Amino acid sequence: MRKRVVVTGLGVVSPLGNDLETAWTACRSGRSGIGLITRFDASDLKTHIAGEVRNFEIPSVIPAKDAKKMDVLDLYAIAATQQALDDAGLKITDDIADDVGVSLGVGIGGEVTLEKNVLLMEEKGPGRISPFFVPMILPNMAAGYVSLTFGTRNYNAVTLSACASSSHAIGDAFRHIERGDAKAMIVGGSEGALTKLCMGGFAAMKALSTRNDAPEKASRPYDRDRDGFVFSEGAAILILEELEFAQARGARIYCELAGYGVSSDAHHISAPTVEGPARSIRLAIKDAGATPDQLDYINAHATSTPVGDINELRAIQTVLQDHASKISVSATKSMTGHMLGAAGAIEAVLTVMAMQDNFVPPSINIDNLDPDCELDVTPNEGRERSIDLALSNSFGFGGTNASLVFRRLKDV
Repeated sequence: MRKRVVVTGLGVVSPLGNDLETAWTACRSGRSGIGLITRFDASDLKTHIAGEVRNFEIPSVIPAKDAKKMDVLDLYAIAATQQALDDAGLKITDDIADDVGVSLGVGIGGEVTLEKNVLLMEEKGPGRISPFFVPMILPNMAAGYVSLTFGTRNYNAVTLSACASSSHAIGDAFRHIERGDAKAMIVGGSEGALTKLCMGGFAAMKALSTRNDAPEKASRPYDRDRDGFVFSEGAAILILEELEFAQARGARIYCELAGYGVSSDAHHISAPTVEGPARSIRLAIKDAGATPDQLDYINAHATSTPVGDINELRAIQTVLQDHASKISVSATKSMTGHMLGAAGAIEAVLTVMAMQDNFVPPSINIDNLDPDCELDVTPNEGRERSIDLALSNSFGFGGTNASLVFRRLKDV
């Protein structure tokens, strides 16, 4: 029999704020976290805006000398994990460490370290490369440092699948607990690749918004005049536990993680299909033992690109049929920007909070709704709604798709 899996803790480091309460309050109120780039001089780029993490403080669990050996994505991951463990009231003592693992998603890796050391080498030679360069650029060190910091001794890995990375990481950990291989998992994603090189690369693809005169209005899924996504950074962590383990220790339970679906478009590295995302959504709902007409809310992948936003809505319509007009959809990237490998994680956290509060967050910046948008995308203002079954989508370059289904815990 499959073990049941529940969410007991949440942690956030994001453009909306560096803790759960601040980020969720901003999301509920429809406040954008996007601004002009301060991290580097972006004046010679076409895009001057991003979703930066501001006022970040190195977590108290990391000695200052050790923090210097870590890339920023590792620091974000540890900070969000510390919050999530505190929120869950879970202390990883020696008697449970073998049953607790880490599964994180990262889209790019230690890009800040990479760019800094390449420039240093070009300027002063290879002798100036940091001896910690290699571990600092390895994406898997985000999970490695979380495991080292908090003493977990079970599964320890990072999933890299572009913008679907952290949803895959969450889903894979879900399976690990389901089959009885762990009692609890630290899951989510981290991304700290906000550098000039990465920004320049996405700009070269013409993927980024250039609405530089109004940064807070630049990320605008479903608006007729959207012109690309907004690059962001941060981390989000969830604590997953086997239901009986959580109950035995008296944990507060947010909800149940009930379903996980994956698929591949097998079509193009960046141009999506309707069929691939539809399969992912359908499989996640089936895995949850639910039917499409039971779904209440979807936190969409919706990045603010002309093709991708509508393509996802058509996938939703393909699966839900007539019920599609009865659900609420929102694009929280309109506020957070696109956190790349951490996008699925922050959206999973916001989906759980939407269910917790019975509140659908808005899709902001919709001044002129795209005429091809036929579903209720919660334009500009959030609203109260009972949410018992919710879905979060993540799709990535390479045609990779992942969907997660969360259910209100009722029958225990």
